[in-house]
Amino acid sequence: MSETRRNQAGRAPVKEDGRTARARSTRARITAAATDLFTTAGYTATSIAAIAGKAGVSEQTVYYAFGTKRAVLTTALDLAIAGDDEPIPTLERPWVRDALADPDPLRQLRRQVAGAGDIYLRAAPLLDVVRSAATTDPDLAEVWAINLQQRLTVQRVFADALARKAALRDGLTAEAAADIALALLSPETYNLLVNDRGWTHQRWHDWAADTLARLLATPDLHA
Repeated sequence: MSETRRNQAGRAPVKEDGRTARARSTRARITAAATDLFTTAGYTATSIAAIAGKAGVSEQTVYYAFGTKRAVLTTALDLAIAGDDEPIPTLERPWVRDALADPDPLRQLRRQVAGAGDIYLRAAPLLDVVRSAATTDPDLAEVWAINLQQRLTVQRVFADALARKAALRDGLTAEAAADIALALLSPETYNLLVNDRGWTHQRWHDWAADTLARLLATPDLHA
């Protein structure tokens, strides 16, 4: 027996046989269990045995599906960031394409903030796990560095788009604009304001959108 799986990128449905569907379901159960443990007990304190027990599978199944604890974490993080398990890079996601294609620079910025916010609603706790553990775990230091570089790459693309729309403040380069957006839309800032200071997600969104526009866009756009 096979089942049809629809992806989130508007592509044709993908048919899977029963074995593939079961393997996907098992991986999803393992990553969900690991996410819960990583974000409550911490990465270091979470063992493969604990993940297996919470997922209701054997330790060997976890090793067979992922190989290492780091692989479990990176898979869980990728799923949280993307919102699905489709192998589609962030820059090819519909929300990014829509933001880049928007002719209105301020709407582009609002779309950027909304996209980052959607990601942090899913991934902020796991990103905090990686950031915290990176100070003592070389493997997670590498994971954090890769994530940082990926976020910077996305912000550079957005900044270049603003430059092409002649929307950047006088004297502000696309590279500097990307750095500003990277800092403002960072998971550290999101976690600080939403999780530590008790802001609602909507309050963070409105503040980030307004602040990013004022820091990056030419003043005449605010008139």
